[in-house]
Amino acid sequence: MTMKAEEYQERKTAVAGWPVKLASYRLGTTWHSKADNVSPGAALARTTGVTRQEAEDRALQRAEELLGRTRRNEI
Repeated sequence: MTMKAEEYQERKTAVAGWPVKLASYRLGTTWHSKADNVSPGAALARTTGVTRQEAEDRALQRAEELLGRTRRNEI
């Protein structure tokens, strides 16, 4: 049996001063979320949850942990 992603949603936000794209969707009864940094598009976090909000909150929390310890060099 194949499952299709349903209720896909994407939005941009800022986390720890960095632009982040947050995507979420439902597979069956589980919500999935992915946070990536916009410029290179590298995945920062992939999480799941019972609700969309729970999955997105977990992804944003992990992204904040990673981006919060990333140093910025002034040019």
